[in-house]
Amino acid sequence: MNIQIFTLLGIAMALLSNGLKSQTINTDRPDQTESSATVPNKSLQIESGVLIGFTEEPGLSTRQILAPTSLLRFALFNFAELRFVSQIEHFRNYNKGKDRLGLSDLELGTKIQLFQKEGVGFEAAVLSHWVIPSGSTFLSNGMNGTVNKLCLSHVISNNLGIGYNIGYNYFGIGDGDLTYSIALGYSINDRVGVYIEPYGEYSNLETYVSNFDAGFTYLIYEQLQADFSFGVGLNNKMNYASLGISWLLLRNNKDN
Repeated sequence: MNIQIFTLLGIAMALLSNGLKSQTINTDRPDQTESSATVPNKSLQIESGVLIGFTEEPGLSTRQILAPTSLLRFALFNFAELRFVSQIEHFRNYNKGKDRLGLSDLELGTKIQLFQKEGVGFEAAVLSHWVIPSGSTFLSNGMNGTVNKLCLSHVISNNLGIGYNIGYNYFGIGDGDLTYSIALGYSINDRVGVYIEPYGEYSNLETYVSNFDAGFTYLIYEQLQADFSFGVGLNNKMNYASLGISWLLLRNNKDN
């Protein structure tokens, strides 16, 4: 599976690298809120990172390392993109002293913009992923699932904006999960941005899980961005930290 991923990535990069031009990157990481923007037409965006997280429940203490997480976004049109998510996971159960290493389930999906108009300061998009039970036996969910989000954003000022998602996930059993996130972002200057974000879910429509995260982004140049984020559970014992890098490969219009 990894060979297929890198082969597809290599082909896409070769096709796009003939005509790169300058444009500021807009990413879906590092926060939990998916942006209301799609990547530019006929471009590829690679968003990757490393995450280490810890959770603790009665009788269960775990560590999770995702290295790397990979989101590939390819634009079919100005308003729509295809998405591919893959990650290698190292999972440790401290109570049983067991370590697991393998692939998580793959996700294929799309994001489609519903509303975007210059000067209005509001955008809307819908995102949907199909989760394929293709991961390693001990890491796979074992059944098909869907992840769905309505992505909205508002521009408050030149330096301040807010984005929020409302979602519903279903994996074939129970009532599914309602999800939400609200990210408030502030641009310190042309290169550095910071954000804070409450997020959570109603698991199986009965158990409320509340979390909080924060982080910053650094624009290395118009098409390359680094990020750092961390999160904690508010009504549960969870914490994580993540580092990432995102790269936009964009074709010139003359190459169309």
